[in-house]
Amino acid sequence: MKIIITSLLRTGTAVHAQGGEWETLNDESNSLYREGRYDRAVIVAKEALTFAEKYLGPDHPAVATSLNNLAGLYGTQGDYAMAEPLYKRSLAIRENALGPDHPAVATSLNNLALLYQTQGDYAKAEPLHKRALAIWEEALGPDHPDVSTSLNNLALLYQTQADYAKAEPLHKRSLAIWEKVLGPDHPDVAISLNNLALLFRKTGREKEAEALEMRAAAIGAIKR
Repeated sequence: MKIIITSLLRTGTAVHAQGGEWETLNDESNSLYREGRYDRAVIVAKEALTFAEKYLGPDHPAVATSLNNLAGLYGTQGDYAMAEPLYKRSLAIRENALGPDHPAVATSLNNLALLYQTQGDYAKAEPLHKRALAIWEEALGPDHPDVSTSLNNLALLYQTQADYAKAEPLHKRSLAIWEKVLGPDHPDVAISLNNLALLFRKTGREKEAEALEMRAAAIGAIKR
């Protein structure tokens, strides 16, 4: 069974005038990312970053978005040394330009936390996840999809460390939000079901795990 951690690769920034060209480049890079064409996506993401820095200024939120997306591409390819400083610069720009409690700051915190989590540096990842969760809950409300994503990622952090008592309520709350917001048959609900099922198996609750897995499989079989 594969654990899926959701990372956020998105723009979330409105720009004008020269920003139209940046948006085109950014959208192209994201499209290439979704297609798995990472090498080409990196090239286009660098072009977007250069364009944003030149025409919008080095501290513009669009620059932070380009940094975030480029870091995500490096992280996907396992180049963590390249990704980390980009995520950190993106975070700093967003904090200064948008304020420390802006949802875009939570996105940067989440992505940097996932980078550390992937490398097994759980001590660095945990406070970033917690801060991201707090920001999203306050800014977007307790039932927002980003809150569910954050709960899922923090739960997986604890689950990886076999701290199942902390992970379980987070998984359950994440699942409840997805069901409420997206409906009981959405693919993201299946992801939450499988993640919780894995926790149940790790804690010896095989029948409960099997029931969740069967439900997740039924969701996966739905033609869309």
